Amino acid sequence: MVDPKLDKPGDWDAYLKANDEKHLRSIYASNFPKIRNYVLENSGTEEDAKDVYHEAFLAVWRNIQLERVSFDTVDNFQGYLFRVAQYNWIDQLRSRKKMKVDSIDISEMNEIQELKLDNEDEEYLKKVKDGYSTMGEPCREVLHRFYYLKQRMREIAERFGWTEATAKNNKYRCLEKLRRIILNK
Repeated sequence: MVDPKLDKPGDWDAYLKANDEKHLRSIYASNFPKIRNYVLENSGTEEDAKDVYHEAFLAVWRNIQLERVSFDTVDNFQGYLFRVAQYNWIDQLRSRKKMKVDSIDISEMNEIQELKLDNEDEEYLKKVKDGYSTMGEPCREVLHRFYYLKQRMREIAERFGWTEATAKNNKYRCLEKLRRIILNK
């Protein structure tokens, strides 16, 4: 039996709550272009747009599932989804500006230490190496796979059973954690 709510045109939150695959795909596809254009117009790439949109869609879907929000019109749903994606993208842009971290090739750390470095560089390198060694195993493995093994985010995501967006976020969080460790030493 079909839920009568699903027969109402534009009752997208009901489709999301019911996990109706046909409608979920349609809703997902129809809302992406606006967010894609926003990200591309604001220093983003196609991949950034996909990641931001996927995260926003999941957040909205989760909020609907948990009955934190409901929408009486399609416009309200679309506006909310757009705002969530917009805030996610703004947060990512802010993070990129704050975090200008150079790639660290862990395999070369010992070789780098053998080079003639001034005391300040030597001290910083020691902090990075010490900070890396004190991080938890998941972070060390994510950073090792990305910087040392040169694996793509897709490969890392598969290894951990994550989405690419989750892998990207976790890599970012691990780098932030390393940065905080280094700054506090």
